[in-house]
Amino acid sequence: MDKEIVMYVRTSYCPLVALARDLLNRYNIPYREINISDDPAMAERVKAWTNFLSVPTIIIANPGEDLPYTDILPPPTDRPLRGYNRGPMITEPNNKDLEDWLHQHGFLDKPYKR
Repeated sequence: MDKEIVMYVRTSYCPLVALARDLLNRYNIPYREINISDDPAMAERVKAWTNFLSVPTIIIANPGEDLPYTDILPPPTDRPLRGYNRGPMITEPNNKDLEDWLHQHGFLDKPYKR
């Protein structure tokens, strides 16, 4: 794969970060974490993208980079940001949202199905 998953996280426990880690590990999808608690510039970046310090914020990036590989879609105006597919970015997804997003971008062979 010519793209990589980068997950923005915080030091404090977050159940949605744990869920995303579990899912990525279950499917053996490599990813890299950036801890926004350790880097004020990265925290400001996530805040600019989400209007909060929302974690996990997961992006698809070119290898070794920490920005989405293409433009992100604007945040929704008619619903919360949680789990909203913004193209190369998704924030605070549940299992279904994350699996569907990973499938759309070629990291999973099939979308969510339970």
